[in-house]
Amino acid sequence: MRSLLAGCLRESVNGYVVDALIENYPNISELMNASEKEITCIKGIGVVKAKQLSSILEFARKVHVPDASKRVIVRSPQDVFDLVRADMEFLQVEHFDVIGLSTKNHVIFRDNISIGSLNASIVHPREAFKRLIKCSCAACILVHNHPSGDTTPSDEDILLTKQLVKCGKVIGIEVLDHIILGADGGGYVSLKEQGRM
Repeated sequence: MRSLLAGCLRESVNGYVVDALIENYPNISELMNASEKEITCIKGIGVVKAKQLSSILEFARKVHVPDASKRVIVRSPQDVFDLVRADMEFLQVEHFDVIGLSTKNHVIFRDNISIGSLNASIVHPREAFKRLIKCSCAACILVHNHPSGDTTPSDEDILLTKQLVKCGKVIGIEVLDHIILGADGGGYVSLKEQGRM
């Protein structure tokens, strides 16, 4: 992603402007979330160039978006990562999503149920399971991001996961996994693979 973005930027602006962008936005997450108005504050970038750069950034965001016309089947944590990466990798606060699945693990929906701070999001089982029940989902996968880039599960992440697994057992909707996504190419961690569920 970083090399694709750098290549696109170098094609559209001179080296001085790219250097200025890197100096003002040292990590890719900050750059991906910069507004056109913020970009125009950089010497050498006017309104037209800022619009071009915003278009390039939007293109870079969409490169990893799965084809919406295809039915998505979740077979592994990598499938989940591929599904959510484009939307969650550059978020600057924690977002907690629930992915509802059919009996054959087809994705029925994906909902954001909580937006938190830099290092925490508040999730209640009632919110996590509301749409899962309404859509008669057989199972679900929990996903949230760590804006720090460190995918190490916190004690709160593990406790919440266990609480939601317990609730799922009571109502008959299996929680298959909890994926934690790291910002800026930090990859992901599966709590199921780590045996923490």
